[in-house]
Amino acid sequence: MAAMPKPSSDQFRNDVFAITRLIPAGRVSSYGSIAASIGAKGAARRVGWVLNGSFEAVPPVPAHRVVNRMGLLTGWMHFSANMPMEELLRAEGVEVRENRVVNFEKLHWDPMVECEME
Repeated sequence: MAAMPKPSSDQFRNDVFAITRLIPAGRVSSYGSIAASIGAKGAARRVGWVLNGSFEAVPPVPAHRVVNRMGLLTGWMHFSANMPMEELLRAEGVEVRENRVVNFEKLHWDPMVECEME
């Protein structure tokens, strides 16, 4: 089986933004789930770096809904003081305790399951 070609930086960013925009309010996804859904399994950190640059994107990208595979808010430090990641999640009804999404398994939105992937 031939390896899939590596997507260009622009295509990768656009794909990450598109999938992240699909995450419903009150749900969370993980960097790895997003990477896998766009054919870049193993690129979870790259997804994180792309989302770190998403704050000025139009339409907006709800980067606060993306956490690590254990439900930890590992990207919290990239959010502005007036719009903290934890506060944005709580405003959508997501309970956060000790920097971790409570009931992460129940709230996890996996694009490979939730979206019809072509």
